[in-house]
Amino acid sequence: MRTGLVFLLALMAMQAIIPGSSSASLKLGYYKYECKGAEKIIRQTMANFIRYNPTVAPSIIRMHFHDCFVRGCDGSVLIDSTASNKAEKDAPPNNPSLKGFEVIDQIKAKLEAYCPNTVSCADILAFAARDASYYVGGINYNVPAGRRDGRISIDSEVIQNLPAPNFNAKQLIGNFANKGLSADEMVTLSGAHSIGVSHCSSFSPRLYAFNSTHPQDPSIDPQFAAFLKTKCPQGSSNDPNVFLDNVTPTRLDNQYYKNLKYKRGLLTSDQTLEGSPETANTVTMNAKNYRAWSAKFAAAMVRMGSIEVLTGNQGEIRKKCRVVN
Repeated sequence: MRTGLVFLLALMAMQAIIPGSSSASLKLGYYKYECKGAEKIIRQTMANFIRYNPTVAPSIIRMHFHDCFVRGCDGSVLIDSTASNKAEKDAPPNNPSLKGFEVIDQIKAKLEAYCPNTVSCADILAFAARDASYYVGGINYNVPAGRRDGRISIDSEVIQNLPAPNFNAKQLIGNFANKGLSADEMVTLSGAHSIGVSHCSSFSPRLYAFNSTHPQDPSIDPQFAAFLKTKCPQGSSNDPNVFLDNVTPTRLDNQYYKNLKYKRGLLTSDQTLEGSPETANTVTMNAKNYRAWSAKFAAAMVRMGSIEVLTGNQGEIRKKCRVVN
């Protein structure tokens, strides 16, 4: 098992430098000379935040995902809206559920004081997501860097690019394929739903208005549905949060896949992975072996972090992550 883990980690490093790969322009140890302590500053700051508020971890991982799927991993999700432009962070899939922007702000301020105009917001987010996963149970992995920050952030592009919580497996596979990610990587990255929460509005149709034949989604365990109804009463004016995994809600592990095997996936886009022939086998394998899944998750995070990156003279390095220079 250890040999397989080492092999996967080595493969991640190779993907960062292989010509023609999506991360070919990113490099390991990118800040080794110009800002040697950058990764240490990011890791220490993340540790401090997570120590006092563990919910920071899933927030930052989700933020990295939402950034990379819209215009690539360019930090555009961090940009504030202006009077003339509504930015990504204010689109319905992000507002008000996407949190943790103050974490990136603090990291950026520290890095600007340490090595000004050097570390991009996009790279900060990629490193922070790695550290977030590590501090809640994931394995440590190397992140190639060299991303530049984008200057454009448009709210309407979010819904066009992010997968919806009611997507089926075929839609999810197509959505991830559009970003250069495989079906296996999609299922593996979905394991991030072993931490964090979801608003009732994202899954309540499964409980009360699934279709004309079944008011309740037949693919959900009845006891689990009864539990969820206590958290999300029909007709409630509130929209409370529910843990995506109520077994180990603060640990990044493979319990998510075990939940799917017992029909206890919270979102339609979760449970569809277990019930679809294109993805069911990957769910089974990930449920069986935590270490193998954890290594695959790390590799998939590296791959996701290379989507449509800006490098070299493209984009800019923002002085503040919320505004373009």
